[in-house]
Amino acid sequence: MNCNLICIKYKARKPFVGGRYADGQKRCQGCEIYIKFPGVYCPCCGHRLRTKPRDRGFKAKLREQVRRQTLED
Repeated sequence: MNCNLICIKYKARKPFVGGRYADGQKRCQGCEIYIKFPGVYCPCCGHRLRTKPRDRGFKAKLREQVRRQTLED
């Protein structure tokens, strides 16, 4: 499962406001990039995409952003 550079066309830019996961971006650990892709697996290498942060502080920050967003809607 190596990176075949197909993921480059799905590569996502960092949002100005908010975090990457809150913006709908996903992280591929195989290709080591954030991508904007509707599927669960990377189209390039086949690794499962990470949709939530691993760090405790960033998890809390994401939960707070999602909570605020649901209150606004």
